[in-house]
Amino acid sequence: MKLIAHRGNLSGPNPLKENNPEYIDEALKLGYDAEIDVRVIDNKLYFGHDEPQYEVEMLWVVHRKDSLWIHCKNLKSLEEFSSSRIEFNCFWHQEDYFTLTSEKYIWTYPGQEYTSRSVIVMPENYTPRNQLKNLTKLNCYGICSDYVGEIN
Repeated sequence: MKLIAHRGNLSGPNPLKENNPEYIDEALKLGYDAEIDVRVIDNKLYFGHDEPQYEVEMLWVVHRKDSLWIHCKNLKSLEEFSSSRIEFNCFWHQEDYFTLTSEKYIWTYPGQEYTSRSVIVMPENYTPRNQLKNLTKLNCYGICSDYVGEIN
């Protein structure tokens, strides 16, 4: 099962570090995948959830592409990543119950039903924290959480 660090978080939300490339690298070095929030503005690439915070070189993303789940936050980023000759795992969603990623995984909104191709997003929103360890028994492809360090 893939464990995906939501914005790089391992043991809870950390708004001061989320989406920071160095913070993402910490999660990747521990063997987790990471979900990142990406925007393209004026042909520059930025990470950041609500706004562009960290300017990043595309080469940074390319070198880590097999471990990244790229949440495109604007149309330009969706166009950039979905039309690239390099295959990235990217997606766009708002509050859709289900979104298909470019690699055909089902990004599943918190609390919705799931399949073996689903990534369950933010289970801590509806599962007590002391039961997160039990989630590895679920028949899903992966889990994206701010608490992946407590699931493993």
